[in-house]
Amino acid sequence: MTDHERPLAERGRTDAAVAGRKLADTGIPFDLALCSTAIRTRETWKLAVHEFPHRPKTVYEERIYEASPGELIALLNETPDDAQNAVLIGHNPGVQGLAEILAGSAEGDVGERMNRRGFPAAAFAVLSFEGPWKTLEPGVATLLDYWAPTE
Repeated sequence: MTDHERPLAERGRTDAAVAGRKLADTGIPFDLALCSTAIRTRETWKLAVHEFPHRPKTVYEERIYEASPGELIALLNETPDDAQNAVLIGHNPGVQGLAEILAGSAEGDVGERMNRRGFPAAAFAVLSFEGPWKTLEPGVATLLDYWAPTE
């Protein structure tokens, strides 16, 4: 089977549900989910979103698979402005690189924790920035939160 078709392992299923609860606990009302078309990211999202109080519109996007941070920024630049909060479900090293590149600053020790742990499966970073999606570029966001299964 190809990497794109590889399913989640049992640990991944458990971690995805916990990540969904932790992400729901942030209180962010997500309007949009952009999810890779890979089997394991689709499974991760389906398990995580069950923990949300409101299910956001989900778009399965093949360009997320194996995307570089620059390609992910370009994709996020296409996000409609009526989507105030979006979640991206993707792959490393692109997602970790995206968080590192976008974060011009970080609250408390969040940046240190993310750098120390990296982005194991089911990890997430919460970033915030002001302005329309088309203005998203390196350094404009603040890293507000980070969680990984071993946190």
